[in-house]
Amino acid sequence: MSGDARAPDLSRQVALVTGGSRGIGLATAEALLAAGAGVVITGRDQSQLDEARARLARGGSGRGQRLHQVRADVRDPHDAAAAVGAAVERLGALDILVNNAGVGIFRNVSDMDVSSWHDVIGTNLSGVFFCCHAAIPHLRRRGGGYIVNISSLSATNPFAQGAAYCASKAGLNAFSESLMQELRYDDIRVSCVLPGSVATKFAQGDSSKGADWKVAPSEVADVVVNLLRHPARSMPSRVEIRPSKPAKK
Repeated sequence: MSGDARAPDLSRQVALVTGGSRGIGLATAEALLAAGAGVVITGRDQSQLDEARARLARGGSGRGQRLHQVRADVRDPHDAAAAVGAAVERLGALDILVNNAGVGIFRNVSDMDVSSWHDVIGTNLSGVFFCCHAAIPHLRRRGGGYIVNISSLSATNPFAQGAAYCASKAGLNAFSESLMQELRYDDIRVSCVLPGSVATKFAQGDSSKGADWKVAPSEVADVVVNLLRHPARSMPSRVEIRPSKPAKK
C-alpha cells in the first residue's frame, strides 16, 4: 500500500464488522458485500445474527460463500480474538476491521449502576481495544489494512444522562487518534467516523422515529466504504456525518 495512490480493490479484501447484525453494522456489512468483499459479522444475540445472515445472503453473487457470522461479545478479549481468528480461518485473511459494536445506556450518573457503566465502557471502548489488539498482527502480516472505528458526535457534544456513553466515545476518539499515529507507517490506516442522529433502534428502540430527517444507516455505511476506497496517499482520519436538516426544537 505504501506510495500507491490508487484506491484499493475491495473485492480482494476480508472485513470483520463487529455489531454487524443490525443498524450501522448491518448496513456496513451489506455495503462491503456489494463491493465484493468477504465479510464476517459479530453480535451477541444468535437469533439476530441468523436473521442478519439470511438477509445479507439474499443479495446473490456468491454472497453466501463470502459471508460468515460469529456470536461474540467484544467485552470479552477471548471472544474478540476468536472473532478475528474466525475471519482469518474462514476467509483466509483479514484486511479490514470495522469496530461498530456499541451499547447506549442513558441515565443520570447518580442512577447508573456499576454493571451498566461497565457494559457501556466495556463494549464501546475496551471492546475496540480487544479487537484491535487481536487484529493488528494479522493486518501487519498482510502488509497493511484499515481499521474504522464508529464513534459518535456525542463524543464532542456531551449531554445530560449520557455521561457513560459520551465518555466512551470521547475515549474512542482519542484511542483512534493515537492508534492512527502508531500504525500509519505499517500501512495500516485508522479512521474514526462520528455519526449524529441515525435512524436505528439503538436509542429509542424504534427506527421509524425521525426517519424522515435522521441519517440512514446506509449513509454511514457509504462513508465507511468511501474511506476504504480512498487513495492511500492521503487519509481522512476523522469524518463527521450529521443530518442536513434536523428537527427544529
